[in-house]
Amino acid sequence: MKKILVVMLMLAPMSIFAQKFAHFNMANVLPNMEEYKTASAEIQKLQSQYQEELQRLQTEYQTKGEEFQKLQSDASTDQTILQSRAQNLQKMEQDIQDFYQASQENLQKQQAEKMELIQSKVIAAIKKIGEAGGYVYVMDVSTGAVPFINETLSTDVTAQLRTELGIK
Repeated sequence: MKKILVVMLMLAPMSIFAQKFAHFNMANVLPNMEEYKTASAEIQKLQSQYQEELQRLQTEYQTKGEEFQKLQSDASTDQTILQSRAQNLQKMEQDIQDFYQASQENLQKQQAEKMELIQSKVIAAIKKIGEAGGYVYVMDVSTGAVPFINETLSTDVTAQLRTELGIK
C-alpha cells in the first residue's frame, strides 16, 4: 500500500504541472512586419547606391585603361607620362577594391543594426505571449534547428505573434 501511495505521489506532480510548449513560424511573421519592409527597402536603396557608384568607378577605370593602351602604342609618348598613368591606374584599381570592401562592410553593418531592432521587438512579443500562455518553450520552426515538433502537443502561436506585432 505504501508503494502505491509513493508511486501516486510521484506521478501526481507530473500530471498537475504538465509543461506547455508553443511554436511559431518566423517566415510567416517577419516579411509582413512594416519595420522589416522599411528596413529591407532602405538596405536595397543603399545597395543600389553602392552598385551605381561602383559601376561609375569601373567605367572610369576602363576608360582610363583604354586611354593608357593608346598612349602605350604611340611610340612618341614619354616614359614618365606612361609611368604616371600606370600608377594612376593602379591607384584607381586599389580605390575600387577599397570602395567595394567598405561598401559591403557598411551594408552588413546597416543590415545587422536594422535587424537587431526588429528582432528585439519580436523577442519581446514572444516573451509576452510565452508568459501569458504559461509556455515553457516557444520555438521558431522556420529555422530548421528544431528537428521535430509534434504540433498536436505544441500550440501554434504564430497568429498571436502577428497580432502582438500589429501585423494584419
